[in-house]
Amino acid sequence: MEEKGNKRINLFKQEFKANWEIFKKNKLGIFGLGLLIFFGIMALISPVMPLINEMYQPMTGVDPDIFWSNSPSKIHPLGTDFMGRDILSQLMHGAQIAFCIGITAALAGALIGTVIGLLAGYFGKGIDTLLMRIADIILTLPSLPLIIIIAAALGKQSIWIIIVIIALLGWPSTARVIRACVLSLKMRPFVDAARIAGASDLRIIFCHIAPNVLPLSFLYMTFGVSGAILTEAGLSFIGLGDPSVVSWGMMLQWCFTTGHTFKAPYWILPPGLCISMLTFAFYLIGRALDEVINPRLREK
Repeated sequence: MEEKGNKRINLFKQEFKANWEIFKKNKLGIFGLGLLIFFGIMALISPVMPLINEMYQPMTGVDPDIFWSNSPSKIHPLGTDFMGRDILSQLMHGAQIAFCIGITAALAGALIGTVIGLLAGYFGKGIDTLLMRIADIILTLPSLPLIIIIAAALGKQSIWIIIVIIALLGWPSTARVIRACVLSLKMRPFVDAARIAGASDLRIIFCHIAPNVLPLSFLYMTFGVSGAILTEAGLSFIGLGDPSVVSWGMMLQWCFTTGHTFKAPYWILPPGLCISMLTFAFYLIGRALDEVINPRLREK
């Protein structure tokens, strides 16, 4: 057992090294990874800001000398909002929220979609029909208006409710792709060998077939992160986000509702650019991973 474990670890290392070499050749993918690292550093540094000075607390910290929106200065490099709160500290804290919502919602959606795709593709017949019809219904519904309706019906949200809503509406596309792969994989000799050896259906699904579709699940998760971040920003901007959390979407909402949209570009531009650049980073990484997973794309 120990030798098998070591062989798997070594095989994983070799595959990771080979895939990394392919990924490195994609300049846009490396650029996206660099952007992702930059925002990751922002998120990690965010908790340090209030330790430097209490006025850099993103939600409650107020500069005692400023009680209104103020342009950038040495103390506040990006200026302050309508309450005298530091915009830079809010921007850095918003990176934490963006990563939390984007990755968690996309991971949950990809996990649900992968499990449903595995079950539908392997068992087929009635289970396949039922699960795919549910997926078709969700796919045909306009996702953003539906999320807005659900959020409005539930009232003011916590970020975790928003994550659950995004995940529950974001799995069908992943499920359909995984199902198509499973329909092919379940006819392979290694599945027949596992079945003859006495493996149960669940063992075949999750131990033999699932490892072969996980790269696709991860790929669709990277694309899902961008959608989740944009959805949260949209909900927050129209007033359906969590008002107790400083996110980039909430910063835009505060700027709009207080009438500073055209008066304070130093306030509205940073969160808007951060939303665009972070979603763009995940998109570029997803495109680069697509080349790693699909060899045909490398030839073009």
